[in-house]
Amino acid sequence: MGLTYNTYLNSNRIFGCKGCKTHLANHDDIISRNFRGQHGKAYLFHSVVNVETGEPSERNMTTGRHVVRDISCRQCKEVVGWKYDKAYEPSEKYKEGKFILEAELLCTVS
Repeated sequence: MGLTYNTYLNSNRIFGCKGCKTHLANHDDIISRNFRGQHGKAYLFHSVVNVETGEPSERNMTTGRHVVRDISCRQCKEVVGWKYDKAYEPSEKYKEGKFILEAELLCTVS
């Protein structure tokens, strides 16, 4: 399998894992701030790094039924959000392949 190296982001504002400060996403990759997670406020991102995805599961969410995968920090294994695999509602299709990170589980890394 080989070694897995963390990706280090280069940006003015970087979101990291609150537990271990591993880089997760650039502030510039936020699509929307109008999301809610289990811990409150959450952000929709185009892409994230240094995460591992769990098994897909169907979940009923505020905006309808979706197939999602939990995402965890590669370093400390804490769940930091989820990835949308499939949206059943046509108006929600834009979320497919995108990521949610929960604000409460993030820190700003310099």
